Amino acid sequence: MRPLIGTELKRFLRNFKRENRTKRSLILILQSVEYPYNVGAIFRMADGAGVGELILTGITPLPPNPTIDKVARSKTRSVKWRYSKEIAGDINDLRNRGYAIIGLEITDDAVPFYSYDFPERTCLVVGNEDHGLTKKTLSACDASIFIPMYGKGRSHNVGTATAIATYHILHSAPSSSSVKPDTQI
Repeated sequence: MRPLIGTELKRFLRNFKRENRTKRSLILILQSVEYPYNVGAIFRMADGAGVGELILTGITPLPPNPTIDKVARSKTRSVKWRYSKEIAGDINDLRNRGYAIIGLEITDDAVPFYSYDFPERTCLVVGNEDHGLTKKTLSACDASIFIPMYGKGRSHNVGTATAIATYHILHSAPSSSSVKPDTQI
């Protein structure tokens, strides 16, 4: 076994992508994710996962920003993104376009991310590092998911949690035993 580099690596990744297309369309909304490092990490992950769009809202720092650019490794240029001051209009627009709005937040009715049956069009909303999603945003979500914690910590870093959920959403197969969203879209 040897690591692939150069042309071999490019060829491998191109062929893998062609043979393993994702079945879902995913948009991410970052609601007041405060730290540029986290925003940069999410941009880099979004590029790697093939996320359709990032919507940055509230106090989320915007590119160009030296920390975002360094952590994202220039992926702010390859990922479609935009800023929106208010999240409500974006949620309504996405819902009208057939997207289910899923909050990544521990709530009283949240389900583990691996138990949820994500629809073909999903918008994942992630929140502030300290305060999470606002109550108003949570009330606009069709469902909430969480990542179980088995150690002493109560949550993952927002960038890490977003990456875990994103790859699961894009690559999980629908299951008849999974939880269904309450809201019809």
